[in-house]
Amino acid sequence: MGEKRKRGILIIDDEKSNIVMLSHILSPDYTVYASKSGKNGIALAKNNLPDLILLDILMPEMDGYEVLSALKASKETKEIPVIFVTGLSDSGDEQKGLALGAADYIAKPFSPAIVKLRVLNQIKILNLIDEIRVLSVTDQMTGIANRRAFDERLRLEWDRAKRDKSPLTILMIDIDDFKAYNDLHGHLQGDTAMRAVTQAICAPLNRSTDFAARWGGEEFAVLLPSTSPSGALTVAESIRKSAEGTPIPCSGKDTCITVSVGINTYTPVLPATKSNIHNFILKADQALYTAKSMGKNKVCSYEDI
Repeated sequence: MGEKRKRGILIIDDEKSNIVMLSHILSPDYTVYASKSGKNGIALAKNNLPDLILLDILMPEMDGYEVLSALKASKETKEIPVIFVTGLSDSGDEQKGLALGAADYIAKPFSPAIVKLRVLNQIKILNLIDEIRVLSVTDQMTGIANRRAFDERLRLEWDRAKRDKSPLTILMIDIDDFKAYNDLHGHLQGDTAMRAVTQAICAPLNRSTDFAARWGGEEFAVLLPSTSPSGALTVAESIRKSAEGTPIPCSGKDTCITVSVGINTYTPVLPATKSNIHNFILKADQALYTAKSMGKNKVCSYEDI
């Protein structure tokens, strides 16, 4: 396991002494970037995308309020929390900063303990947001991506394939006779089988760009960017054999489950509209139904039906 990435913090302050002091306080726990001007600080934020920004208010050329407004107006930086570090103590100044989107205030002269705690509070919030984000795109049963994550990834890969004029393949995969398996062995064993099949589906996916998700129920979907029809057939057959050859322990003996796979490969020339995406998936579904009608535990490509 690699070492956990340090959170990044950007300090924007025209006083070098403040930058030195804040860096000394935070650098043991965070990766620290610094800028002495608002304009350069904005550029640094866009280039490095820090997790948190500590921002002085009273600066020449661009004051902290202007910098904050620019950060919040930018798509790249609008979600980065900003803590004002300022000697201004008027409640009106604080109200103005909070109205513009500041997350918190640290008063000058600052205490190292207060700086650490206020920064840590924001980092805890970021960690919680990250956990929620992961949960929102993860299927809780299998641990792989869910339908929402698949829809997002499909649009991204579609646009990339259109731009690169490269083929995009989708595999629609259905567990054969899963209801009968559940009825025979019970739903807890069905859950075990579902997880085993998930591992079998993912095992042949060797590239970082290959993407598997649980589509819903006992159905899965796999995206294979830059994959020819023959390459897609090879991967689909590997998945079918992987599932067929995966023993699933049940009451002291092994059981087996097979899958059927439908393939559709297409080089996008049109935008990723709802209609275009629907037709792309529909053709893989039609191939899947053909594989089922051929006796199950089969692979079928749309171009062959």
